Amino acid sequence: MDVLSLELAVQGVVVGWVEARRCFVGPSPAPLLSKLELAVVAAAGQEARSSNRARKTAVRDLLRFGAYKPTGRAKPASEYLLREAVEGRFPRINTLADINNLVSLETLLPISLLDVEAAGGCAFRVRRGREGEAYAFNASGQEISLRDLLLVARLPADLPCASPVKDSQATKTHAGTRRALGIVYAPCAYAAEAKAAAARMAELMARFAAAEVSWGLLGGEREH
Repeated sequence: MDVLSLELAVQGVVVGWVEARRCFVGPSPAPLLSKLELAVVAAAGQEARSSNRARKTAVRDLLRFGAYKPTGRAKPASEYLLREAVEGRFPRINTLADINNLVSLETLLPISLLDVEAAGGCAFRVRRGREGEAYAFNASGQEISLRDLLLVARLPADLPCASPVKDSQATKTHAGTRRALGIVYAPCAYAAEAKAAAARMAELMARFAAAEVSWGLLGGEREH
């Protein structure tokens, strides 16, 4: 199996990452759903906390760059998940997606999740989007403009495949996914939180997705 590589080509950003190999994707078991339910209840009750507002602002500031403005439908995915929790519509999908959403909700940090094999390689770069770049983010073909947005690109083609707002439909995980990559995006001030989020995802993936995992933080920490 090829070794995964991840480059960080953006300043002011830290990236937590977790790789899950030989994973199983299926309906989430009761213990995982219980953790998800507890997180939903906690998030709904703590939405107005000043620390939560500060983190949401910091994440938005991370995405605010050049032409990109993180407002409306362009807000980070973590804000969408928080809103769904508050309004009682939090999604339950499958093991990998539920783990991703659980950790994002717990930390209020946006997290991408992609299928490494669908990406066509195991080398990736975190960078800002360029003029004219876009991808479809759902099965109906709706597109998001990626100009100046923080994103993950697959190498060597350097094609965007994920972002803190919406991931590409082409590389989303599914029932047949056996190798997945999670990317936690955070401002440098939240490096400890990004590291903890990656470790949390790795622990949950090993437990509930029968996966072999490795994880780390780009921005000063070693891999595990």
